[in-house]
Amino acid sequence: MSLTIGDTAPDFVAATTDGAISFHDWIGDSWAVLFSHPKDFTPICTTELGFMAAIKPEFDRRGVKIMALSVDPVDKHAQWAADIEETQGTAPNYPMIGDADFVVSKAYGMLGADVSGDPNDRTAADNQAVRGVYVIGPDKKIKLILLYPMTTGRNFDEILRVIDSLQLTAKHKVATPVNWKQGDDVVIAGSVNNDQARDIFGSWKEPKPYIRIVPQPAS
Repeated sequence: MSLTIGDTAPDFVAATTDGAISFHDWIGDSWAVLFSHPKDFTPICTTELGFMAAIKPEFDRRGVKIMALSVDPVDKHAQWAADIEETQGTAPNYPMIGDADFVVSKAYGMLGADVSGDPNDRTAADNQAVRGVYVIGPDKKIKLILLYPMTTGRNFDEILRVIDSLQLTAKHKVATPVNWKQGDDVVIAGSVNNDQARDIFGSWKEPKPYIRIVPQPAS
């Protein structure tokens, strides 16, 4: 299964460190981030899970729920969480899926439909494609997909930046240009004609007719 931006995020019921969770029900009216890991006790994922826990207040402030996934049983996650706290200073403070039957990884296209067997018999390299980040809106549609190699840690500051853009552009008829961050100028969306733009924005800078620059609307 190949997922793209705009697809409905596959729903599932899974065992997590917070008990059984029905994904769409858990999201509710919030935004959500699902980020996945090939196996417990892997070095780069350990740093990522600890950092995500440390910056969880930034996601909370934006109304974004966090859920992690690892292709190992839930009972191993508690042991890993202790290692994460010891080495990174913060233990995971969000639910972690135990995807020991590969159901979620398959639903999101991270593992092939033919994968089966005992997850303990699989190495991290066998599951190396399980390194995704999915940002999902309150409408349960996928807004962002990022896939990382095992050797490169994820940049969660960038994920927060993209969430800021997604939330701003969902509310206002604008788009955010290269390297945009909160408070920077934005571009009027191409779906807005000039008559509509005058009603909404008044005036704008226009280096080219298709580039109409305005200050960031108040969120």
